[in-house]
Amino acid sequence: MRTNPFYDSWLFLIGSTDDHQKLGALAYVFIILFPLLIVASLWIAWTNWREDETQRSGTNLATWFCRVLVGCMWFQGFLWKLPLPISEGFQFWTGQMVDNAAFEFHRALAKNVYVPYLQVIQPLVFLAELSFATSLILGIGVRLFGVLGTVFALHLWLGLYVHPNEWPWTYVFLAVIMTLFAAHAAGRSLGADALLRRRAAKDGLVGRFVSVAG
Repeated sequence: MRTNPFYDSWLFLIGSTDDHQKLGALAYVFIILFPLLIVASLWIAWTNWREDETQRSGTNLATWFCRVLVGCMWFQGFLWKLPLPISEGFQFWTGQMVDNAAFEFHRALAKNVYVPYLQVIQPLVFLAELSFATSLILGIGVRLFGVLGTVFALHLWLGLYVHPNEWPWTYVFLAVIMTLFAAHAAGRSLGADALLRRRAAKDGLVGRFVSVAG
């Protein structure tokens, strides 16, 4: 069947993708969660736009749009990490690192740690990608999760570096994007980080934490 980005997006929204269907009733949790995150992001963006005139710029609007779009990518990406504790897709790709990582120590790590303890590794990866998605869509803690996302993407780059069906630059580009979000504190562009910074009551410990994380 022929497809296109608009049709694929519609299938994702209504939960009719292969990844959704593999989850059974659990799929409804994510069918509901995704639009809730998008609506919350829109509300946060509008609140920033309305309350702070410095937020009203094309640069902030473009940053918000790109941040949310990459957050949607992370959201879609963690779905095939389900069901927990072990999914066939995650088991397959983790196993691919055993033969396709760039360095011997990485191949040994995959063989001796990742594969034997997959029931522990997979939930951690799922939570990491869910955190990246939530952070970028809402614009909260973007500096912190941007750095973590960069490390995560670089791990994938090296872990699948010689895989014949993977293009290593894909993960490099993802790492670059996450680095830029962190470096430019993208959550301060129509995001929750901007709200938190603006509404901090005083420049105390909480204020410093917000500044570092977002």
